[in-house]
Amino acid sequence: MRAARLIKMVLLLQSRPSMTAAELARELEVSERTVTRDAQALSEAGVPVYADRGRAGGYRLVGGYRTRLTGLARSEAEALFLSGVPGALREMGLEDAASAARLKVSAALLPSLRDAPDSAAQRFHLDAPAWFQEPETPALLSVVAEAVWDDRRVTARYRRGADEVERLLEPYGLVLKAGVWYLCARVADGDSSGDGASRTYRTYRIDRFSAVDPLEERFARDPEFGLPGYWAEQAERFARSILRAEAVVRLSPLGVRRLRYAVEPVAARAALSGPGEPDGAGWVTVTLPVESEEVAYTQLTALGAEAEVLAPQSLRERLAADAVRLAALYGRTGTG
Repeated sequence: MRAARLIKMVLLLQSRPSMTAAELARELEVSERTVTRDAQALSEAGVPVYADRGRAGGYRLVGGYRTRLTGLARSEAEALFLSGVPGALREMGLEDAASAARLKVSAALLPSLRDAPDSAAQRFHLDAPAWFQEPETPALLSVVAEAVWDDRRVTARYRRGADEVERLLEPYGLVLKAGVWYLCARVADGDSSGDGASRTYRTYRIDRFSAVDPLEERFARDPEFGLPGYWAEQAERFARSILRAEAVVRLSPLGVRRLRYAVEPVAARAALSGPGEPDGAGWVTVTLPVESEEVAYTQLTALGAEAEVLAPQSLRERLAADAVRLAALYGRTGTG
């Protein structure tokens, strides 16, 4: 445990000019006293950790103590940091391991490439869970991607139903969601002030662009914009917008635990945010937002006997009919 912490401390100091004891303690999740002891242990082991005293002091490595990946070009370094899948890593319990791996690479990069992780994260995001779409590669994807990398404004024609609209866009980032590419852009139409204060961010499916023309003019990025956060907010807003019906459902304790795997996460959170008091058997009654009765039928079937639909009556009757057929099927003796 301590050996891993000492290695992480060295990597942190390699990736930054210096760090205070408080900063190291926060990153390593230990006390400042432990940081002092660890720095002393590294120094005794031959690692040149130097402590600057005083209010503005801190810890740093001296003598050029670092390993550098000198063969990486900027495009290669940026591409390296596009391989993460944050949500999947978090759910698999691998987020800490991935963070450590990125830290090792960051510490080894040349100073001129040290901003590669942030540069890539600002422009590209992979959202792994499916939205029931087949993979596709839009014809204009490479043009849009180049404009994203270069922070170059574009004029774009976009199909909206039977019509086409033209927009002046500042392409901030690309998101790959279940095989479908989306552009997150700031609409620049009618704003020549340069500060972007009156502009709004919107999301476009790239396969609906009929034309994209990069301009010579570049734009200044809003340092407060975060692509993963923006996308998460938009995705939840979309998920809420399609949940236009409700079902009243009794759930067993196991059904409560399984609900988030059967329905959209936003629907599960809404249902479980205010369930009624458990009955004598531990079952609770919830109001579940659903897209439609047909979708609810498919989703709630997966919960089997751990869920009982109370309303609407038509949905209850469909599931009751399924239960009768299942009882008849499994009540047979033998297989033939």
